[in-house]
Amino acid sequence: MRDLESGDRPRERLAHLGAEALSTAELLAILLRVGIPGENAVQLGTRLLKTFGGLSGLHRASFHELQAQRGVGVAKAAQIKAAIELGRRMVAASPEERPAIHSPADAAALVLYEMSALSQEHLWVILTDTRNRVMHIEKMYRGSLNASTVRVGEVFRAAIQRNAAAILVVHNHPSGDPTPSPEDITLTRALIQAGRLLDIEVLDHLVIGQGRFVSLKERGLAFS
Repeated sequence: MRDLESGDRPRERLAHLGAEALSTAELLAILLRVGIPGENAVQLGTRLLKTFGGLSGLHRASFHELQAQRGVGVAKAAQIKAAIELGRRMVAASPEERPAIHSPADAAALVLYEMSALSQEHLWVILTDTRNRVMHIEKMYRGSLNASTVRVGEVFRAAIQRNAAAILVVHNHPSGDPTPSPEDITLTRALIQAGRLLDIEVLDHLVIGQGRFVSLKERGLAFS
């Protein structure tokens, strides 16, 4: 980054102003360290963000897709992937540090970062105690999900084993559009009915899209 004026170098700006003052491209430039002829590190970071569609695109990109980019290679691709994984692990840090779920947004905050990057459909179950504090996130199904392929009893198994008071179901739409499908609504109704029999409340069913989500409960779908 020697081709940038000292006061404009991301590392120096971070040291003086804090990380929150830097743009995403500048933060990425710190990981990249140097650019290539005709393109400094910030410009390289900007190009990568544009190529992959922002941070979420970098998250979804494979290691080989990153290293194939001009000016990246193995070392820089590894640095980017390592930083993204550290961010994911911070979000998933020890369960006792997770906040209680008081709204769909609280639940979405726990999974949105990771689920937005999944290329296949996944279904996870968030287990909570009587005060809606997160006890565990059970990652259950992967592939095409509907009421005929998801076994309702399996969804509640971890909740029964851990004596959870309630569950919140989340699954993603790899297309990026979180609009619930008729199959999503049918599955939700089946889960709510089973939960009543087991005395385990189904708090909500969230559909995760690209950086956004839909709460079936807020939409009045399946929840009466």
